[in-house]
Amino acid sequence: MKKRNKIAMIGAGQIGGNLALWAAQKQLGDVVLFDIRGGTAQGKALDMFEGSPVDGFDANITGTDSWEDVAGADVLIVTAGLPRKPGMSRDDLLDTNVKIITDVAQNIKTHCPDAFVIVISNPLDSMVYAMKEVTGFPKERVVGMAGVLDTARYRAFIAMELGVSVKDVHAIVLGGHGDDMVPLRRFCSVGGLPVTEFISDERLGEIEARVRKAGGEIVGLLGNGSAFYSPAASAIAMAEAYLLDQGRVLPAAALCEGEFGIDGYYLGVPAKISGKGVEKIMEVALNEAEQAELLKSLESVKGTVAATKERLA
Repeated sequence: MKKRNKIAMIGAGQIGGNLALWAAQKQLGDVVLFDIRGGTAQGKALDMFEGSPVDGFDANITGTDSWEDVAGADVLIVTAGLPRKPGMSRDDLLDTNVKIITDVAQNIKTHCPDAFVIVISNPLDSMVYAMKEVTGFPKERVVGMAGVLDTARYRAFIAMELGVSVKDVHAIVLGGHGDDMVPLRRFCSVGGLPVTEFISDERLGEIEARVRKAGGEIVGLLGNGSAFYSPAASAIAMAEAYLLDQGRVLPAAALCEGEFGIDGYYLGVPAKISGKGVEKIMEVALNEAEQAELLKSLESVKGTVAATKERLA
């Protein structure tokens, strides 16, 4: 009998809970929801499993605070860390979250040495770097969820503006997961047609500014917490691409080794995700202005990565 995939969500907060539910509903495999806070993971997992007869999905869902129950997972999606609060920048999260990610990475290395790891924790670009450094996993098996979410927001805002289906809006956002991310207007289309045919440059600039601030917009509206539905959906798309060997091209925080003129840093780039993990970075020629924006975004990432290196030393 073929063994089911095992997917572990590290952190049972709002994102972790939605990750577990979507993975189960898509029947990607058996789900383990892990959290160090007593019965949080166990309670959410039991609640979900009790709903499975109603929705009709067939997956085992368990909650735990023991790494032994996570052992052997094929995919780990890491949300562990302090969430953003109103007025808090991603950089403010660094001190606490480096310590948390280090502990998580050490346990992943011990209990799940062959896993594909997707990091959601913020500040994303430095947290995925820390995960790679501590686990020592090959670059193909450590990736950050950022570009899928940032691109989804770009597509959503374009669809809202034009009153069209999100299915017909295609776009890509590169760079760091912060205020310097790079929505590539030149590659944005609606029904296969250039978005610039339908929206003025000025209005597109306003939409792109909203994309860059989209996470903060939700933080401000919620008042106590940050986005959870859209980040969970984005990470599940990446996990599905790996588990089903789909070969999808998704914008993800992958380790660049010369691509786009970037070396040694995780940054949002188009990546082919298959059963091999991050199989290939799909490099494309950028124009001068786009390349300048990407390198500006890289400079912001370099700052948090340098601070992360100091804390890992």
